[in-house]
Amino acid sequence: MFKFLKNKQFSVLALLLASTSLHATVFLLANNPDDRLIKAKDMLSNSQTFANEKEDLLDIARRYDLGQNEIVRLNPNVDRWLPAVNSLIQLQNTRLLPDTEQKGIILNLPEFRLYYYQSSNKNQPSTILTHPISVGRQDWDTPLGKTTIVAKKENSAWRPPASIKKEHAEKGDPLPDIVPAGPNNPLGLFAMRLGIPGYLIHSTNKPFGVGLRVSHGCIRMYPKDIEKLFPLIKVGTAVTIVNQPVKVGWFEGALYIEVHPPLEEHQYDDLLGISLDLIEQENNGELLVINSSELKKAITQKIGLPIKIYDKNINIKTEAI
Repeated sequence: MFKFLKNKQFSVLALLLASTSLHATVFLLANNPDDRLIKAKDMLSNSQTFANEKEDLLDIARRYDLGQNEIVRLNPNVDRWLPAVNSLIQLQNTRLLPDTEQKGIILNLPEFRLYYYQSSNKNQPSTILTHPISVGRQDWDTPLGKTTIVAKKENSAWRPPASIKKEHAEKGDPLPDIVPAGPNNPLGLFAMRLGIPGYLIHSTNKPFGVGLRVSHGCIRMYPKDIEKLFPLIKVGTAVTIVNQPVKVGWFEGALYIEVHPPLEEHQYDDLLGISLDLIEQENNGELLVINSSELKKAITQKIGLPIKIYDKNINIKTEAI
């Protein structure tokens, strides 16, 4: 009887958490413009939940707007396809912003994530939208650099380029010259064309691939995410595409580091050296006496969570690196 009640309480709690976190994509910018740690607008809704009998980890990832890569890294001991009922699922309610100019759309490829700086409103705190994305496969890299949104289309047909048609033909899966609009269209219902010829930010008919390297270079988003983002974006919006597996930033006197696995073609032999350089850069050229055990954990695990490595407000025990 006690076991039944305990499971029932877990199920109710999971349901309550789920009901408040379906769209936990809005994050608050720090009051200090030099601080780069951002927190979910509704902190309670985006920290953890419990698995139920009807969902696998990928279902939970979509519900909480995480990519497949994120949900798996955050829960390494949970079965991806058959999580135990009522098992605790770690989510994410804080992030470090990429080191870029804070405007328009930012795409950080090794993080598999899009950030969009919304126009500020004097009557409300500044916010940023962030969503998981898919990026190009190793042989079809998503290009880096600065560009803009040059066109927007809804429910459009897809004309696959010759290179993609050739690839599909070699696999015995030939494509037509035009894929009509509809549920089988790889572009989904919404697409935004970049100034880099041939590249789009678009929806997908294969949402479980979000958070992976599965595209031919385009940026894919969950259908529900781009449906909300699409009307907010104007033609001419700046887009910056970066490769930042290591991010370092301040929040209220504390320094955090966030490490993601580098892309395969950008493996780094010295993530520690890169991290120390970024820490020094964030402290105006001076290296701090940091919590080295936390730094090593961040670099080793590459879990993508911000980890505090220094706090000028308290006395942190440190070790030699």
